[in-house]
Amino acid sequence: MKDGKHVILCVDDDADILEAARMILESDGYVFVGAASAEQGLQAYERLKPDLLIVDLMMEEVDSGTGLVRELKARGNKAPAFMLSSVGDSLSQLTDYGDLGLAGVFQKPLDSGKLLATIGARLRAKGRK
Repeated sequence: MKDGKHVILCVDDDADILEAARMILESDGYVFVGAASAEQGLQAYERLKPDLLIVDLMMEEVDSGTGLVRELKARGNKAPAFMLSSVGDSLSQLTDYGDLGLAGVFQKPLDSGKLLATIGARLRAKGRK
């Protein structure tokens, strides 16, 4: 947390997606941190220790999103991590995202209502632990 607000790290190589996520999250009182690559995401994670992560599945490399999530888990990440994907719902039908260390999958384009409801519920549940 920063200044009493949850910090959310969003990693995506699409500037439009980062801007949309920033507007949605900041308007709901979250601190948004954006990163345009898995490497930048890892650096931001180490610097900020965010409360929740949203990571794009398909970035500069085909599986860099899942690779980043695995690396963060290996480094002891306990923050919920959500995958962001244009294949969203079909990904959850084809893959057990829990096996990847994910709390869930968000579909592109972002549905602000679903995003905020899911994040809010997850952060409240995390706070009770």
